This record gives sequence, C-alpha cells and structure tokens, in this order.
Amino acid sequence: MRVWPILCSLLGLPLFAADRVPIPAGSFQMGCSRHDLRCVDDEGHRGGIAVAVPGFLIDRNEVTVGDYRRCVADGACSPPLTHRRNKYCNYDAADHEAHPVNCLDWAQAADYCGWADGRLPSEAEWEKAARGGATDGNTWPWGDEIGCEQAILDPVSPTPSTREPDGCYRDSSWPVASRPANGFGLHDMHGNAAEWVANWYAPDAIARLYAQGDLSGPSSGRQRVVRGGSWDEDRPNLRSSFRNVKPPRQGGAVYGSVGFRCAADGG
Repeated sequence: MRVWPILCSLLGLPLFAADRVPIPAGSFQMGCSRHDLRCVDDEGHRGGIAVAVPGFLIDRNEVTVGDYRRCVADGACSPPLTHRRNKYCNYDAADHEAHPVNCLDWAQAADYCGWADGRLPSEAEWEKAARGGATDGNTWPWGDEIGCEQAILDPVSPTPSTREPDGCYRDSSWPVASRPANGFGLHDMHGNAAEWVANWYAPDAIARLYAQGDLSGPSSGRQRVVRGGSWDEDRPNLRSSFRNVKPPRQGGAVYGSVGFRCAADGG
C-alpha cells in the first residue's frame, strides 16, 4: 500500500512539495557556445541553434538520497545500487543523505519524478536551465573557466599530488548546493552528479528535432542523454553543451556518476 499519497489526501497536503524554480518561456541558443573551442559534432555549430522552450519548472537541487528514500519507503521506487555494492554509490552510505542519489537506471529516475508530481526534463529544458539565463556565449554561465570554486569535479591538478583529485579531492560527490547557484537559482547543474534527461540520444537532435519544435524526440534509441558532467569528470565533460550518453539500464556497470533532477510543466 502506498501510504504517503493516502496520508497527504487525508491531511489536504500536496503529494510532494518540491522546491522547483520557474524557467520562463522563450528561445535560447542551444549547443556549442560561441566561445567554446572544445565542441564536437553532435553539439552543432559554434554559436548554437535557436530552440524555443515553453515555460517550465525544474528542481533547484539534484534529488538527494533522502528524497529518494521517501519514494522507496512509499513503495513507488525501487532502491538504487547501494554503498555496499560499490563505495561510490551514495544510498545507505553514512552521512550521505544530502548527497545526490546515484547508481540508478533511467527508469528509476523517471519513476521517482512521476511520484514527485513531475517528470524528467527534456534535453533542451535542461540546457536552457543550466545556462542560467546567460546570453554572452560563454562555456559556463559565469565564464569560460571552471574549477572547484564553481563545481564539484575532477580538477586534474597540473601539479603532482598524492591526493585523488576526483570530487575536488574528496573522491566522492558532495552534499547538494555545496557550490553557488546559477542565474536561475539552480545548484549543481554542472558537476556533482551528472543528470539523466528524458530524451533518447540522436547525434543531430538539436537541429533536426529541437529547433523544429520537437523537444521530446527521438521516439526511440539505444542510449539516453546524460547532462552536466560529474564529480569524477574533467572540465570538458562539464561544458553547458556537452552531450553524454548511457544505456538506460546500468546492468553490470555502476553509474556512480549519474543522478537526476525533476521538471514539471508550467513556469
């Protein structure tokens, strides 16, 4: 029995009071940033392609272990891989309730968002939100450089170090919102956990689909898009336009770098 919805109904409370930020409707330049020299073919031409996005809501923070645990307790979500399975999995790790939940499949992320009165963001919604309203053509909302001051990543220190650099020398993710928010008030759009989005991957999706108004396509594929880069990835993978991909089921792999946040219609 799903207890949480019944209790909320009896008390007249919303099912899930997520902290979601409204992102206004309008076009933005999606894909390769004007100043970014590291783009690859599937990011489109330098300067981006105009993509119109209706207004929407998106979670201020990545979904945490504690958030996801409530869904598991309610019977609507299956547990992700745990810390016992792999040391980089945050679920059931000591003092990691405020860390992003990771080590889960795309469907588990989608199930959670449905339980939380939302959905996974489209790839275009995600990138618009990640750019934080900036229109200056920089690689990231704050400029063309990134380090541990702005995001949780692998800084790949140019000087030799005996410390593991992943996760800004912690060799793990950090609690959500450990770094400043972007111009929309969103934390960890770059780094900490990479994030599942709704779309299947197609290399030409930005020009062929999104720019033509189809933000949900393609209709099928073999890999789902993952955005934002993570605590164990170097700077190039954290670029606003970088399009990572993974099979939707981790199978024998461990997706220790991948988490998610939810979106909803409106804004």
